[in-house]
Amino acid sequence: MSYKGGDHLKTKVDPELCIACGLCISMCPDIYSWDDDGKAHAIEGPVPEDQESCAEEAAENCPTSAISTE
Repeated sequence: MSYKGGDHLKTKVDPELCIACGLCISMCPDIYSWDDDGKAHAIEGPVPEDQESCAEEAAENCPTSAISTE
């Protein structure tokens, strides 16, 4: 999915649902990383266009559905 016309994909990780499995970080290290609590978190702001499909795939594959994209 491509977000054109000023709409840019954003992603976030719900720390309450994250089990720190690291799948998203291993799939998309430019988008997701570890926070100070040992949970995954997403970059601030819009996802770079060349990383959108990776961010969406990570969200779809998250075992606890902790990742959302919009």
